[in-house]
Amino acid sequence: MILGIDPGMHETGWAVLDGSASSPRLVASGVIRTLPGIPLPLRLKAIHAELAVVLSGHRIESVAIEEMFFTTIANTVRATLQARGVALLAIAQAGHAVTEYNPKTVKLSLTGSGRAEKAQMQTVVQKALGLAAKLRPNDVADAAAIALCHLRARRGKGLRVLDAWGARK
Repeated sequence: MILGIDPGMHETGWAVLDGSASSPRLVASGVIRTLPGIPLPLRLKAIHAELAVVLSGHRIESVAIEEMFFTTIANTVRATLQARGVALLAIAQAGHAVTEYNPKTVKLSLTGSGRAEKAQMQTVVQKALGLAAKLRPNDVADAAAIALCHLRARRGKGLRVLDAWGARK
């Protein structure tokens, strides 16, 4: 099984997929929400704790997480990096390696275009997983897209794979 994670301070989406690239199956998905008024350390602790439950509750073989890219919104980047950090900590504590994919790579893998719009990505995820409706919220759909990308590229070359201690494989 593959766990895909779309980290964020307000919402961290996750999706567990099973099967092959040609016949993926959604096993479980969810979103971890934290409220802005709660102190930062408690928000990070909540993200970490809930991801630890997800990691221990499934037979995860591989984990894929969205790689950060820089934007001009410094506060959003900082918060997302902190959420991503606790996600990586939970993954390392569970003893799993992690593969990182930037958004353009995920879009290219699923649609053939690195500039695909969010609505197009959601439709592709819905069809690939044989779902009656699009995954909601967007962070869950993004996590499923990351997991699908990883499922398709699992034995590919040129991937940035980190072991449980952060060393490149």
